[in-house]
Amino acid sequence: MDVNIISGEIQTIEADAIIVNLFQDARPAGATKAVDDALNGAISELVDSGDFIGKAGQLAVLYPRGAIPAKRVILVGLGKQEEFKPDSVRRAAAHAIKKAGELKAAKVATILHGVGAGGLSAAESAEVVTEGSLLAIYNYTGQKKEAPPEIFPKSLDMVVFDANDVAAAQQGADAGRGIAEGVKLTRDLVNLPPNVCDPVYLAKAADEAAQAVGLKIEVLEKRQMETLGMGALLGVAQGSDTPPRFIILEHNADKAAELDTIVLVGKGVTFDTGGYSIKTSDGMVGMKADMAGGGAVIGAMRIIGALKLPFHVVGLIPAADNMISGNAYRPQEVLRASNGVTIEIISTDAEGRLLLADALVFASRYKPAAVVDIATLTGACVVALGTVAAGMFSSDDKLRDSLMSAASRTTEKVWPLPLFPEYDKQIESQAADIKNTGGRFGGAATAAAFLKHFVDYPAWAHIDMAGLAGIDSLSGSSDNPYVPSKGATGYGARLLADFVRGWGK
Repeated sequence: MDVNIISGEIQTIEADAIIVNLFQDARPAGATKAVDDALNGAISELVDSGDFIGKAGQLAVLYPRGAIPAKRVILVGLGKQEEFKPDSVRRAAAHAIKKAGELKAAKVATILHGVGAGGLSAAESAEVVTEGSLLAIYNYTGQKKEAPPEIFPKSLDMVVFDANDVAAAQQGADAGRGIAEGVKLTRDLVNLPPNVCDPVYLAKAADEAAQAVGLKIEVLEKRQMETLGMGALLGVAQGSDTPPRFIILEHNADKAAELDTIVLVGKGVTFDTGGYSIKTSDGMVGMKADMAGGGAVIGAMRIIGALKLPFHVVGLIPAADNMISGNAYRPQEVLRASNGVTIEIISTDAEGRLLLADALVFASRYKPAAVVDIATLTGACVVALGTVAAGMFSSDDKLRDSLMSAASRTTEKVWPLPLFPEYDKQIESQAADIKNTGGRFGGAATAAAFLKHFVDYPAWAHIDMAGLAGIDSLSGSSDNPYVPSKGATGYGARLLADFVRGWGK
């Protein structure tokens, strides 16, 4: 969908549909009042009759019958004004654009929701309107034989009343598109079947993203990983015929000496059978999404590049399959990670933390101000938090608070969980420095305690996003209009990019 900024008055725009809004229990004002006046009070009549109260996401469609050039008016509720925030605009824009799509409206125009009574600037509104609209029309059709359905609308014009705001609104729209493109990439990668999206494909997708927004990319292959002593990652990978990849993306690589460095690490297990600690057949369904953390980092790096953020940002994605073969690693083996820490394998189904271990060690070479890893790591985190929020473990309070703020702005929720030293007792091993699981209880916390053994920088956070990668029978349907009702959510891409964007503020 093309997104354009134009100057003018919404009631004069020729379109298949125009979009205006109303706060809950409010009278039409501003551009909505201008449309209401042009329609001889039709919106006021809806309000007075009680048929439209402006509840968040409420929709009404009016037909002007020639009173204005537009063929339809879509009225969307913003909810209570005292509860208004930027995400209210994302949701309102998403609800309205989906309604326009249902009506097969090809050319749509909208006001900038939240400018004026909502307190948003033209740039802020244009960003979240663009973001919500583009994310709402995302549709993954997979490898079906039939041609994908035609997507409506074809274009969205955002109408700016004050011509002096056009440049700022354009900047906001460009940012919104950059964010949406990163999330779309993450969703596509997580949705793809595992015979397509393997470690080699993931590296190619990262390369395409890098070329699109000017990132530096390097991809390490097995021999280079062997030279670096990445025994934990390679232990997982050795059971698969598909070779592993270690993907390194860099934004502002040429300014590393002068800018703060932030490292993002994403687990890239492109399929997880559980290895010899094999999953059930039902448990294996959905394991194509075990690379969702890696997909989130690739998507976030695309956003960061598009927004040209003033930091040196590194994305690390260790990618491998966890398969079963005569070469696969087994319980009770001892692996040595790249920092020399030895790991007794208790469960081959606790493989994601082994990939992250070598990646977290690798992150140290950048002398980072902060490191954040993200992974679909433990079922225990789903038991603790369900599919509402990711668990977050952090060694630094400022970093924790920065991620919480980003979660609030993006509504990609995280919740702090403890890194108590008592959890270290559960991963003590007689045969090695540590073991890779700590038993049934506190599984998310013992996994975080495991990862801490590969961290030698003060500001580190681990995000366990298990349960948030996709909508399934466990989580039910999303009530968020810009998140698909099934398939990949794209969780993490916006969270990580917004965290970087807000760094130091």
